[in-house]
Amino acid sequence: MQTKLSQFFNVDAQELPAVLVGILMFFLLFTGYFLLRPVRETMGIAGGVDNLQWLFTGTFLATLAALPCFGWLASRVPRRQILPWLYGFFALNLVAFAVLFQGQESPVWAARSFYIWLSVFNLMAISLAWSILADIFNPDEAKRLFAMIAGGASLGGLTGPVLGILLVTPLGHSGLVLISAGLLLASAASAIWLRRWRDRHPLAEIYQINADQQGKNPLGGNPFSGAGHAFKSPFLLGIIVFVLLLASVSTFLYFEQARLVAERFPDPVQQTQVFGVIDTVVQTLAIITQLLITGHLARRFGVTVLLVAVPIIVAFGFLWLAFAPVFAILAVVMVARRFGEYALVRPGREMLYTAVPDADKYKAKNFIDTVVYRGGDAISGWVKRGIDLLAENPSVAMLLGSVLAAVWAFTGWLLGRAYRVRLLQKPSEES
Repeated sequence: MQTKLSQFFNVDAQELPAVLVGILMFFLLFTGYFLLRPVRETMGIAGGVDNLQWLFTGTFLATLAALPCFGWLASRVPRRQILPWLYGFFALNLVAFAVLFQGQESPVWAARSFYIWLSVFNLMAISLAWSILADIFNPDEAKRLFAMIAGGASLGGLTGPVLGILLVTPLGHSGLVLISAGLLLASAASAIWLRRWRDRHPLAEIYQINADQQGKNPLGGNPFSGAGHAFKSPFLLGIIVFVLLLASVSTFLYFEQARLVAERFPDPVQQTQVFGVIDTVVQTLAIITQLLITGHLARRFGVTVLLVAVPIIVAFGFLWLAFAPVFAILAVVMVARRFGEYALVRPGREMLYTAVPDADKYKAKNFIDTVVYRGGDAISGWVKRGIDLLAENPSVAMLLGSVLAAVWAFTGWLLGRAYRVRLLQKPSEES
């Protein structure tokens, strides 16, 4: 039975403990995040749907401020210690917010600060967790294991909202924030264990990019070197374009979701429930796909299918919304986009980083996952708002979204082809 299960899930016996702990790492991280996510979404609507672009801009500016801080840490701290240090800092931030949320009503500035902080934390924490996996596993292992490990994220995405619903009344927002801080520290402990597992099972020489595979030395360089290298490398530049298009498509759908939910469900409690239901459906579909489908798709067809399938579906979804802009259709398209991103696009995107040098797995990747992503959010947020003001017809924005999704699919195809070429070459620091 164990042999059959290993063959079905494409997991070797010695890899099983690492897969389970990797699942646990993502489960703890996403449970803590999704515990707080519905609260953030309600706060965003409370400030006015027409003002969302300001929150997106604030998030982008906060991300820009965080970039040199992360770059400084990554340059001076051994990369195996980057995640524990950063997660510990984030946990302290959460404790501070718990103190602010102790009263019956939180100050408006505290609510907006929390919205922006959680948006920055989300990308940085998740990006760093994937950096650990890209650093620990080789490309062959990534194809087989990344989607399954990502299942822990979807399971956390299911557990977090349920815990929030059950605990928000007895504990309040302050209690939820403290629980999230504890889960974050436990996730860091799981990442430390994964590093030690890799120490006991070193990579084959063909996959070692340099002699520091154990990550015991700092990456060096200046705090902005990741951004510079990201724009100099054609491969990383392709990922930048891919992420910008992903962010733009997501923002268009997010704004439309906020508009339709605000119109259909004026009560904030109902809004939180709607967001919770959408999260539950998304994560359920993602878990099923990650465990049973994604790994087999990647092994048989390569990373390209993971990068292209969802953009094509979303392109047709935007066309559907252009001719029928109602909440029910928006919910279907939104669920398809989000679960497809978790189950297909994100694992595929993270596999790309197994073919880059060590420094790029942290510095360049963090720049792309945070600054580039939030920059795409901010720009597309203002574009969406401008279109709504000028055209006064949501269909115009939906048609533009369809075009962006089509270009997104083409970029994914180009990246998949470039990834195959890189795997045939011996990785080097100059690649």
